[in-house]
Amino acid sequence: MSDSPETVISTSKAAARIRAAAVEAFASTGYGGTTTRDIAARLEMSPAAMYPHYRSKEDLLFAISYEGHTEALRVVRAADRPDARTPVRLRVLISTFVSWQAEHHSLARVVQYELTALTPEHYRTIVGLRRRTTQIVRDVLDAGVSSREFTIPDAEGVTLALMSLCVDVCRWFPAGNYTDPEELGKLYGDLALRMAGAA
Repeated sequence: MSDSPETVISTSKAAARIRAAAVEAFASTGYGGTTTRDIAARLEMSPAAMYPHYRSKEDLLFAISYEGHTEALRVVRAADRPDARTPVRLRVLISTFVSWQAEHHSLARVVQYELTALTPEHYRTIVGLRRRTTQIVRDVLDAGVSSREFTIPDAEGVTLALMSLCVDVCRWFPAGNYTDPEELGKLYGDLALRMAGAA
């Protein structure tokens, strides 16, 4: 059976509570430093009560990763404006993606930095979702190069740099003066235009 939101992400309230508790635990102490007992304790339930919903800690991480990456892809797709000029498209895309990473920094931290704990099969599924998100940004950069609104010698390199900047936000946000996801998004949107050599 192929992976899909319906098969990976349980819609039951209990499963959603378990995922939320796991996100808090993984974001706080890391996947390796968290046990199913730790997660269950946050919910005041026995570890055995989790098994009908998630067979293992890795299955739980996969559900969280799938949910987070699916939502990030949805957010980026919804932010794209194919009819707008490419500088506007890029600014809105990056601003929106960064704002989402900041606003959901605990979830984003787990789905971005615990990938290596997934099984090879689950890892491939998540990487596929990541590539689809990245491709949206790459397509906008390529369109800007074609229209001569962007001046960059290496669209692939700029794409990788932009995506790295975006996903790294969850590692440190909030910090210092940066506590507003929307304001941070605007800053990164402007940085993206500079990196793309927008006129």
